[in-house]
Amino acid sequence: MAEEKKGGMTVAEAGRKGGVKVAQERGRAFYEQIGRKGGETVKAERGHEFYEQIGKKGGESVRASRGPEFYSQIGHKGGQKVRELIEQGKRMVREAAQKEGGLDEMGNLKGGGREEK
Repeated sequence: MAEEKKGGMTVAEAGRKGGVKVAQERGRAFYEQIGRKGGETVKAERGHEFYEQIGKKGGESVRASRGPEFYSQIGHKGGQKVRELIEQGKRMVREAAQKEGGLDEMGNLKGGGREEK
């Protein structure tokens, strides 16, 4: 697209300058609000299938540019992260159990401050 100069600046420069001014005046919440409103309008006009189509196009584009191995790599990374989080949770439970006097038959901490009646 050709840059058009009016008044000493390009259209892109003027747009950027205006965007900065709006951001300073209205703040982040304004952009969140208009983004949400725009998303709801697209959803109402085009429906769920539109998002399926653009998701598929995006996935095909990524596969074309990065190759199918990319999905294997990110899947592996996600699995590693889940494994780490599970281990961290188990460690926290074990440490709490040692401090509090163990776990009951349901896996809950014994002596957790609740009195049974």
